[in-house]
Amino acid sequence: MKNLWKAFLALTIVFAFTACSDDDDSNNTTAEGSASVLIKMVDAPGDYDAVFVDVEDIVVKYSDEENEVSVGNVNAGVYNLLELTGGNSALLFDDDLPAGTVSQIRLILGEDNSVVVDGQTYPLATPSAQQSGLKLQLNQTLEDELLYEITLDFDVENSIVVQGNGDYSLKPVINASLFSETGQINGMVQPSSVQTLVTATSTSGDVEVSTYTDANGNFLLEGLPAGTYDVTFEVDPDLGVPPITVEGVEVSVGLITPITNIVFDL
Repeated sequence: MKNLWKAFLALTIVFAFTACSDDDDSNNTTAEGSASVLIKMVDAPGDYDAVFVDVEDIVVKYSDEENEVSVGNVNAGVYNLLELTGGNSALLFDDDLPAGTVSQIRLILGEDNSVVVDGQTYPLATPSAQQSGLKLQLNQTLEDELLYEITLDFDVENSIVVQGNGDYSLKPVINASLFSETGQINGMVQPSSVQTLVTATSTSGDVEVSTYTDANGNFLLEGLPAGTYDVTFEVDPDLGVPPITVEGVEVSVGLITPITNIVFDL
């Protein structure tokens, strides 16, 4: 999925969460118990054959502690980001974390990162990720017995930089969203044999999220703030088929809005 929050557009890694609390003493992070946390990774469209990232660890830091701690139980491995579309995602973490205010999360990448362009594989240099990890300023209070779902959305198109010598480097642009604070749109496009670009644009024009359908024609748009959206479906322009737009799709926090009967006459 492609989150193009205009407030988050940047040339480097973008991780932002703003948390509000009714407690005036929001910096008091001491808490008892634990919260259930899911951290998953999805991808925005990119014009490559494949993009592989090597996820090694996730580290958290609480506001009232100096040290950082690995969350443990991370589903480490090399993931092809271009497979994480159409509602597919990579579940990196699904376990409990101690309650309290998490000031920062870092996604640690290994050295086995690469990009495939026109059938040829090139290594992706990731010096900043290897040294300190991809930093997410969370500042979110995890409350006892609540469930939190964090989505890390790679903007592949803007994350890969072509060097002057023809090499490639990974400078991740990643948007993050809490599912508890956003909604989703899903559905199916036919025929499934033709990959479709699906884009949701808020009527206010300040949010644009896109993804591709998977091999079965399914799609899932995530991280959508509550509101009204126009959803556009586009196939390869060379097919000579005009796009289809569904207007006035309502999105509510914590809910999935379905779109049905999207059929292209090919």
